[in-house]
Amino acid sequence: MDIERKTIFLVDDDATNLTVGKIALAEHYKVLTLDSGFRLLKILEKNIPDLILLDVEMPEMNGYETIRVLKSKDETRHIPVIFLTAKIGQEHREEGLSHGAVDYITKPFSTPHLLRQLAFHLGGREWSNV
Repeated sequence: MDIERKTIFLVDDDATNLTVGKIALAEHYKVLTLDSGFRLLKILEKNIPDLILLDVEMPEMNGYETIRVLKSKDETRHIPVIFLTAKIGQEHREEGLSHGAVDYITKPFSTPHLLRQLAFHLGGREWSNV
């Protein structure tokens, strides 16, 4: 029996991060990469993912501004958001979570750790069952 794979939007302004992230996730999830918060908000008008991986440090509209918009709209506030960022430190983690993110993972990330967290936030399954 084929189980439909969940869809993840990966948002980062760095092309290398988008490529690395897509490679790490593509075996387990449908992955759409987007290079800005503005592009994310535009595509959300027609497509809703199961989860969003969002960078914090992006030009024009950073991750915190982006999640504020997501959480302010009825159509998108239910989407779990995980910050995937190079901003390290407990104060950054707390800030990210205070904006409504369900998790905060720093780059460079460990693929097994990222997959475990995604499985958890997408239904409480263990990574080995993804």
